[in-house]
Amino acid sequence: MILSVALRLRVKKTDSLAWLRTGGIMTAMTAQPELFSSDPLSPLHFERQAQAHGFRAVAGIDEAGRGPLAGPVVAAAVILPACFDLPGLTDSKQLSAKARERLYPLIRAQALAVGIGVARAEEIDRINILQATLRSMQRAVGRLNIPADFLLIDGNVPVPLSLPQQTLVKGDSRSLSIAAASVLAKVMRDRIMVNYERLFPGYGFAGHKGYGSAAHLQAIARLGPSPCHRRTFGGVREHCGQP
Repeated sequence: MILSVALRLRVKKTDSLAWLRTGGIMTAMTAQPELFSSDPLSPLHFERQAQAHGFRAVAGIDEAGRGPLAGPVVAAAVILPACFDLPGLTDSKQLSAKARERLYPLIRAQALAVGIGVARAEEIDRINILQATLRSMQRAVGRLNIPADFLLIDGNVPVPLSLPQQTLVKGDSRSLSIAAASVLAKVMRDRIMVNYERLFPGYGFAGHKGYGSAAHLQAIARLGPSPCHRRTFGGVREHCGQP
């Protein structure tokens, strides 16, 4: 029988507990000193710590589009090389649309693997936005052409996959892999919304990207919801009429 030991490592209070496998029977222990005990100096700190414990394909995961009233939620999973360096890369919310578009092909060119997952408005309405977000993340991981063996996830909710993983609150500003995923997810979603502008004119999707701006709310009231609107969301459901 091949034996292995799983080491449970305590992280910041706002982060989940990660299970890092070093080989066979799984036992729970608190590592001292703590592996993820403080904010790192290196933007690849979390990736390198996982690699130091034997993981070779560490994927950063983030999503875009949980809050809008229309359009999909899009997740990206990214595995970066150990020598990755891309000046200007950070949390996509801190970047302009032009900067994100500039970084997008550079990330894709340098990444070892990229996966994109999408959950559309109908699915969001059917299972709720949290579950749809987790499904989009699962799909993104499943579409990596190199299987991930460890996940770094933005936020505090683990992805329902049987993989060792670490959640990081504000991870898109603490991990380059997550920052790269945040840019890819945001650019992909923005492009989908620009296409929706052509399919469903009058709502202004190319500008507000589905978020609840005053102009968007006025368009919903005037035109009614489009096929890409989330009918369970406030600001939309009031205009759906009786089922």
